[in-house]
Amino acid sequence: MEANSSRELEARNYLEKHRIMELLTYLASALLFFRPEKPREYLISILERLRIAKVSGVAFPFFMDDSNIAAMFQMLDSSNKGSISFIQYKEALKTLGLCTADEVLKDDGHGITCEKFTREVNKRTQEIWSTF
Repeated sequence: MEANSSRELEARNYLEKHRIMELLTYLASALLFFRPEKPREYLISILERLRIAKVSGVAFPFFMDDSNIAAMFQMLDSSNKGSISFIQYKEALKTLGLCTADEVLKDDGHGITCEKFTREVNKRTQEIWSTF
């Protein structure tokens, strides 16, 4: 039993160290967002662009630009209040693979504006890509 537990811990530590689960979630989100005709080739192209970006220092391959993020925000803000709830915000980040289920985010009690949502999605995306 001890050996299995040790191997599981090693595996978990490896996945966390290299942020593999975040990468896989992000890639799956990109697939569902764009629904390419050839998903394998699409994933290979994203990973290749990631490799090139890492080596050359060019921009990382975001699959969503600010207009896509704003459109997502508008879908969440169905009543056009100009803000979404903290719960909606956290769920959106989880759906995009930018937040883990157990990650603790600070709720300041204010609604999340489109500007803050866009800034946070871009920041977290940059952080994820830069770790690979």
